[in-house]
Amino acid sequence: MIERTLIILKPDAVARGLIGEILTRFEKAGLKLVGAKFLQGSRDALEEHYEGVGKLLTRKGKDIYEGTVEYMASGPVFAAVLEGVEAVEVVRKMVGTTEPKTALPGTIRADYAHQSFVYANAKGGIKNIIHASADSSEAELEIAIWFAPDEIVEYKNVHELHAF
Repeated sequence: MIERTLIILKPDAVARGLIGEILTRFEKAGLKLVGAKFLQGSRDALEEHYEGVGKLLTRKGKDIYEGTVEYMASGPVFAAVLEGVEAVEVVRKMVGTTEPKTALPGTIRADYAHQSFVYANAKGGIKNIIHASADSSEAELEIAIWFAPDEIVEYKNVHELHAF
């Protein structure tokens, strides 16, 4: 099933100059970039994303929620919509678990971050390079927060044109 998912390269990825390197990994896996923007996340968008959709405040409490929103607002982010066969699951697998310390080798979080939850919670929140939608319904809601419909493009990439 062809689906879309959202990734956000967080301020730590942007500050370290990892945007191109991380996007390349998704493209090499056959995922298609159909929307992208470099921006400073607004407090409203971040609150809608992390509580309206993700229920972070409800699930993890005020300290983790506030730390996450403040961190995400602390610098520019790169948001992108990726499309492909079972894109949500493929991206989640490539990204790795939320805690970089326990992410499997070869995943984005294992390769570019190393924090544990214990350390991160003491420092105001985890810096784990990237956000990826948890499931297809969450992806649809998150994409609508960050992208207007006319900011997502339709085209065929080489995989679709030549059915590799």
